[in-house]
Amino acid sequence: MIIGLVVVLLLCPCLAVGGWFVLASNDSDDPAPTASVSAAPTESGPTEPAGPTEPAEPTLEPTTAEPTPTPTPTRAEQIVRGDCVVNDGTASDADLRKVACGPNTYEVLLRIPASTNGERCKSLAPESNANYVHDNSVDLFDYVLCLRKRN
Repeated sequence: MIIGLVVVLLLCPCLAVGGWFVLASNDSDDPAPTASVSAAPTESGPTEPAGPTEPAEPTLEPTTAEPTPTPTPTRAEQIVRGDCVVNDGTASDADLRKVACGPNTYEVLLRIPASTNGERCKSLAPESNANYVHDNSVDLFDYVLCLRKRN
């Protein structure tokens, strides 16, 4: 029983560090698009299952299921390192919008997940001269953008 307790106590920090790496890797420069496909039931009734190597036949009959919209992330949640943004809001209530890089835009130098400490930009991205802090009610979805004003 003691050995099991020791194993569990050693496993928990490893899982926490692994989760942090998954969140940190979410800040990639070239995110791959994802798509999900779901089959809707048809009015024709049950069909026989296809064999393991046979492709499923498409049906031309109308479906009764309504498509459900997939939630899209807000504008600031789509911003990653290398993007440029402008603030459509105020200094105290920022509303970032992704734009083409140019004069009077802010370049995102770093995205720090699960944090609301804008001071971390000073050490992690010393060339930054501004930051944007997103404070979500769920701490896991907090993040900081370290920004540099482009002239």
